[in-house]
Amino acid sequence: MVKKVLVCNPIADEGIEMMEKAGLQVDQKFDMSQEELTATIPPYHGLIVRGSTKVRVPTIDAAENLEAIGRPGIGMDNIDVAYAREKGISVYNTPLATTISVAELVLSHMFSAYRNVVAGTVSLREGRWIKKELKGNEIYGKTMGIIGYGNIGHEVATRAAALGMKVLAYDVVEVKDPSPAKMVDLDMILEQSDVITIHVPHIDATHHLLSTEEFARMKDSATLIDCSRGGVVDEEALYEALTKGEIRFACKDVFAQEPPGDNKLLTLDNFHATPHIGGQTLEGQARAGTQAAEQVIEELNRRG
Repeated sequence: MVKKVLVCNPIADEGIEMMEKAGLQVDQKFDMSQEELTATIPPYHGLIVRGSTKVRVPTIDAAENLEAIGRPGIGMDNIDVAYAREKGISVYNTPLATTISVAELVLSHMFSAYRNVVAGTVSLREGRWIKKELKGNEIYGKTMGIIGYGNIGHEVATRAAALGMKVLAYDVVEVKDPSPAKMVDLDMILEQSDVITIHVPHIDATHHLLSTEEFARMKDSATLIDCSRGGVVDEEALYEALTKGEIRFACKDVFAQEPPGDNKLLTLDNFHATPHIGGQTLEGQARAGTQAAEQVIEELNRRG
């Protein structure tokens, strides 16, 4: 019997080719509604989805033959993981595939904020030459505070240290080898950092982890960078902090609602944003797609 894999979102061509060479039948069906996915899933043994496709209880109940779900990327909040595993379905993600991509976006936001790259571009397009108004700051010698010191946090720390920054880090779990960062408590991160970057999942414990009280304790010259998950930063409180001058600048790649629509943050000159592109590099997506394919292949082969 040839096993079938349903791919609901685009992945790297290399991943598709790997599964086909492994003898699997691969069907690519994009932009399905929840109902369409539930109706389509019964004959499939493997499923690969990105964050925009939701795999909820009704779909899992309809998945009569499903053995493995692959998620190219880190977050799995779009999948009812515990329920799937209760049903005997293995669920995988690729937490390391886009680590470098996200870390580099953090640095991109940091440099852009410190050197007024966006304001410089916009003003030139408008025919204005505002060289004197766009005096920035150097990164060298500044303190970076990293909230969440997992794989991405480590990659950011390595790059920040190479730029001559002092690096502080905070995590709720013990970190055996924090180098090049110094592990401190959250209070010290908030009070001493010139740049704060967040790398935690959005769960109950981290919902609005940074809100009014935390912004008030940060330096008024601080820059906040959020490439984590929507909901970790209280966006209303961030807007207030930026308009009141409690912090100097903020950059976000993620929002509580995506797309963010008419989010007030987008009206501010001291706010930069990108549309959740942390992992969106050719290299990162190639790794994510091939790793997800490998996981599905191995699991389907293991089950025979």
